[in-house]
Amino acid sequence: MKLTHVELRKKFASFWEKNSHKEVPPIPLVPQNDPTTLFTGSGMQPLVPYLLGEPHPLGNRLYDIQPCFRSQDIEEVGDNRHTTFFEMMGNWSLGDYFKKEQLAWFWEFLTKELGLPKEKLYITVFSGDKKNNLPPDEESIEIWKKLGVPENKIFKYGSEKNWWSRAGVPDNMPVGEPGGPDSEVFFEFIQVPHDKKFGEKCHPNCDCGRFMEIGNSVFMQYKKTDKGFEELPKKNVDFGGGLERILASLNNNPDVFKTDIYTPIIKSVEKVSQKPYQEETNKQKVRVIADHLKAASLLIKTGVLPSNKERGYFLRRLLRRISVKMLKLKGTTVNASDLTPALKAITEIYQNIYFEKTDYEKIQPIIEEEINRFNKTLNNGLRILEKIEKPTGKQIFDMYQSYGFPKELSEELLKEKGLEFDKKEFDSEFEKHKNLSRTSSAGMFKGGLADHSNQTIKFHTATHLLHQALFDVLGPDVRQEGSNITVERLRFDFSSPVKPTYEQIKQTELIINKKIKEAIPVVFKIIPREEAYKIGARSFFREKYPDMVKVYFVGGYSKEFCGGPHVKNTSEIGQVKIFKFEKIGSNLYRVYAK
Repeated sequence: MKLTHVELRKKFASFWEKNSHKEVPPIPLVPQNDPTTLFTGSGMQPLVPYLLGEPHPLGNRLYDIQPCFRSQDIEEVGDNRHTTFFEMMGNWSLGDYFKKEQLAWFWEFLTKELGLPKEKLYITVFSGDKKNNLPPDEESIEIWKKLGVPENKIFKYGSEKNWWSRAGVPDNMPVGEPGGPDSEVFFEFIQVPHDKKFGEKCHPNCDCGRFMEIGNSVFMQYKKTDKGFEELPKKNVDFGGGLERILASLNNNPDVFKTDIYTPIIKSVEKVSQKPYQEETNKQKVRVIADHLKAASLLIKTGVLPSNKERGYFLRRLLRRISVKMLKLKGTTVNASDLTPALKAITEIYQNIYFEKTDYEKIQPIIEEEINRFNKTLNNGLRILEKIEKPTGKQIFDMYQSYGFPKELSEELLKEKGLEFDKKEFDSEFEKHKNLSRTSSAGMFKGGLADHSNQTIKFHTATHLLHQALFDVLGPDVRQEGSNITVERLRFDFSSPVKPTYEQIKQTELIINKKIKEAIPVVFKIIPREEAYKIGARSFFREKYPDMVKVYFVGGYSKEFCGGPHVKNTSEIGQVKIFKFEKIGSNLYRVYAK
């Protein structure tokens, strides 16, 4: 049974609504007020505070379809299932139902709502952890059997495969951390006996390509204590299933790029390059172009611009990799206009989901400028490579690092000259770079829960005062575009049709400190979204809000949609100093304060 991605979304939503779940609107790819992560990298990321006990405004049964971006997967793109941008379909029980209901519902959704053949579905469960005295998940095994899954299609794995916590396996979990077993469902694309082609050891979690995971139900069942693990009094369910992977299983084809969220993009690339996707030598290049262009478009829509820092760096990497792959595919330098048809296809695929009609006109010039700028760099790199007579691995790595030259491109071009470089030396330099990047960004990719130190909570509340003060000084056309908070400072981005003067920024600072001195109480209320708009609560315009929302009030001065946390009184913040103000784009400005 083939479904379009739009039909799959509708079926998923109606199924969970039928079972008394409320939709949680997706958060942007760039999460607000969360200094621990550059991007939204998982479907459960916005739900972490509620899985840890905070009550959700919409209740105990929730579902969503969350767009995600994983920068760690950039180098993996090129096979038939890895992408940097993906969507996670999720449902949650916050202390309500548990294993029996969750597994039965997911099985019903897959086999009845979607019509996937039962004989192609395999199950994995937690086999236990003797060292930590954690028993096997026999309850899930019995539930699966009662649902009609034969025992030979239920596979048991240890903590490395079928255990979930934010810290990973049980041994790595700190005291107080919740975690639990999970149960995954895999789709089998090629149904043959376990013959020599796959080997006797073929199983759902192997890497042969025969199976693909399409859903994972996590059961938050335990809490780690200083004496071991104990059962949580309030247990949660956290489910995630990849939309792209479920579409692939509906196609009975493991290539996610053959689904309707990629085929129009790929056809556009084929037409421009005159190279068919079906040819094995082209597949990897076309997949990278299609995935990276989609991810880049969505990052730009969220407000990210190409740069050499943080989020902008990853956007720049995506666009540079597109240029290099197009060069290899076409045989000539890519023109930014070559990407226009594919970019239009992307905005049409996600029309009224992530894009509006006018978004193409905003995104296209940013991509065009970056591609054209990189083409000059690319040509410079080619000239440098042409001059190399005795390549070493470090030289080639420096080319990769400085100009975005992949190893395989350098290797190919040098081979034409009868030269080769030391690949071990390249790999060694690459590992050094990866370790350095990992160290410098430690904590920035763990995702999920924001830093809730006293200092960041003070800064978080101060952004509410800053937002309102800018509105007071500059007028009603001021609009928040984003913020970033660390323990050292707050950063606040906003749009304004008129550039603020130095005097206006100083006036904004004076208002903030006046409100801090007034020792205003800070409280929140959970109210209907439309009521919040009527009373003038400020919101982050890129974010979609649920029917019931949490609004934080700084006395009668500031009202803002926000999840928290905040100080209880403005006097706790201390004096605020705006130490930097800059223009970052057309009508876009950035304030730094400490």
